[in-house]
Amino acid sequence: MSSRPTPYYVQAGALETRFNSLFGKLARLGISLAGTAELSVRGRKSGEMQRIPVNPHTYEGEQYLVSARGHSQWVRNMRVAGGGELRVGRKVRTFTIAELTDPVQKAAVLRAYLEKWGWEVGRFFQGVTAQSTDAELQAAAGDHPVFRITMSN
Repeated sequence: MSSRPTPYYVQAGALETRFNSLFGKLARLGISLAGTAELSVRGRKSGEMQRIPVNPHTYEGEQYLVSARGHSQWVRNMRVAGGGELRVGRKVRTFTIAELTDPVQKAAVLRAYLEKWGWEVGRFFQGVTAQSTDAELQAAAGDHPVFRITMSN
């Protein structure tokens, strides 16, 4: 687990926010780049649906959402909402979540996630890569929430 006094979180800059907006719009139009989808989750304070592009990841037959940036707003909202929706075009899939808490379990998912998405999100993992040791991945696990998602439809 992380020894930081506050949860790890890397906020998106202006350019990243624009790219996220573009990727979200593309997903809404049905264009998924490398498997991206638009996540909709109810805001814990506003009650409004919040949208953000995400990289759903399949590992050992299960689907996961990993927060590369750490304990972000969508993560906090997801913990309260207990699920959300993934959209690519007109296909909307509703899901519920189970957050992984075991660092060993999380490390295995993180390794597989970094193998696929490391080119895009590796900079948020502070030097940890798919080739890192199990101990290094387990140490990083506390900084990167992982949710197993179960589709409702």
